[in-house]
Amino acid sequence: MTATDQPSGLRARADRAARGGEVIPLRQATRTWFAISWQTFGGPAGQIAVMQRALVEDKRWIGQQRFNHALSYCMLLPGPEAQQLAIYTGWLLNGTRGGLIAGGLFVLPGVLALLALSALYVAFGSTAAVTGVFAGLAPAVVAIVVQAVSRVARRSLTHPLLIALAAASFAALALFSVPFPAVIAAAALAGWLIGRFKPETLKPSGGHGAGDGPAPLIPDDALHHEQPSRRRTWRILALGLLLWAVPVVAVAALTGAGSVFTTQGVFFSGTALVTFGGAYAVLAYVAQQAVQTYGWLSPKEMVSGLALAETTPGPLIMVVQFVAFLGAYRDPGAFDPWAAALLGALLTTWVTFVPCFLFIFLGAPYIERLRGNRRVSAALTGITAAVVGVIANLALYFAEHALFTDVDEKALGPVTLALPDLATLRPTALAITVIAALLVFTFRWSVLRTLGVCAALGLGAALVGLPGI
Repeated sequence: MTATDQPSGLRARADRAARGGEVIPLRQATRTWFAISWQTFGGPAGQIAVMQRALVEDKRWIGQQRFNHALSYCMLLPGPEAQQLAIYTGWLLNGTRGGLIAGGLFVLPGVLALLALSALYVAFGSTAAVTGVFAGLAPAVVAIVVQAVSRVARRSLTHPLLIALAAASFAALALFSVPFPAVIAAAALAGWLIGRFKPETLKPSGGHGAGDGPAPLIPDDALHHEQPSRRRTWRILALGLLLWAVPVVAVAALTGAGSVFTTQGVFFSGTALVTFGGAYAVLAYVAQQAVQTYGWLSPKEMVSGLALAETTPGPLIMVVQFVAFLGAYRDPGAFDPWAAALLGALLTTWVTFVPCFLFIFLGAPYIERLRGNRRVSAALTGITAAVVGVIANLALYFAEHALFTDVDEKALGPVTLALPDLATLRPTALAITVIAALLVFTFRWSVLRTLGVCAALGLGAALVGLPGI
C-alpha cells in the first residue's frame, strides 16, 4: 500500500510528516516512549527488539524499511546505537521535541536505577534481594534477544546474498575478533557492490515488512524530510557543543582543573566519541584507565558495575555512571561524599549522552535526503544485513555470560572461541530462560510482562537459596 492508497486520515498524517509536522500526537508518543524506556533490558539487541515490536509491529507507526534505514545510520555513529535509534525515530514522528523526549526517556530509567544501585552498593554492598531480581532479568533477556534476532532476520534478509552477508558479519565478530568498524565498512562496501551488480537483490520482498496487518502509519515511501541547510547545521552544532561543554567548564571553574569532577568530565567526553561498536568496544579501555590510571575503583568493583549495568534498563555504557559515582565518592574534595558522588555520576551521564542527540539532529535530515540515492541505500542495506549478525553475536555473548559463571577464550590459529565452562552452568538461570522462552514464543507475552515474571522468579530463587543465581 502506498501513500496514495491509504485512507484520508493516514494520508493527512503522511502529508504533515512531509512538511515536518507531527505524525503522532506528542502526548501519545510520550506515553509510548515512557513505556518502552522501562523495557530496555539486554543491551542493544534487547533494546532494538523492544522498539521493533512496539513501533513496527504493535503500533504500526513506522515501516520495516524505514526502521532498518534509521538503524543502519545509527550503527555508523559512536555511542549507544539503540538510544540513537530512539532519537531518530522520535524525530521522524514528532520533530526535534520528539527526538529529545524519546532519547531522554530512553536513558532516564537506567540513570535512576543505576544511581539507586550505586548508592546501595556503596552503603551496603550486594544484597540477596537485589541480586535475585536482576539475576532473574538476565536469563529472560536471553529469550527476548533470540526472538529479536529471528524477527529482524526474517524481515531484513530477503535474499541469500544478504543472509550470507549477515553470517559473514557474525563470524567476523564471534570467531575472528574483527574490529566492529571494519565489519560495518566491509558490509557497506558489499551492499554497494550487490546494489551495482545485482540490484534485484535489494528489492523488498513484498508487503510492509512487518508481517500481516494494516499498513504502517508512516509508510516506507512517505516520510517527512526536514530540509537540511548550512544555517541549520551550524546552529545545531553550536548549540550542541555549548550544551555539551558548559557543565564541564563550570565544574572546572568551581572545583579546579585537577578535581575528580573535571577529570571525569573530560575523560568521559572523550570516550563518548570513540564508542564505535557499542559499549563492549570501549569498556576495556575505560576499565583500564578507571582502575589503573585514576584509581576510582577496584577491578572487582568494575566487574560488579558492569553486572549492574547489564541488568538495568538503558544502554550498557551507563556503567560509566557507576564508575564516576564511586570515584567521586572516594575523592569528594570540598563536597560531602554523597553529593560528590551524585555530581560526578550526573556529569558523566550528561557528557556521555548529549553527543547522541547532536549526531542525530545533525545527520538525520541528510540521511533522509539520501534515501532516494540507490548507491547509498544499497550500502545501508548491506549494513542492515550486517546488523543481524551483530545482534546475533551480542545474543551469543549475553547468553554465555547469563547462563555460565565462567567463559574462557581459546585461540585456534586465527580463530578465537569464547567457550563457556560447562561445569559452571547456572541451573536456575537456565530454568528461567526456558520459562521466558515459553512465555515469549509460545504464549506471545509482552516483553514487560515476561520481565516482571522472571524478576519475581529470580527474587524467589535468591530468597530460598537455589543455586545458579
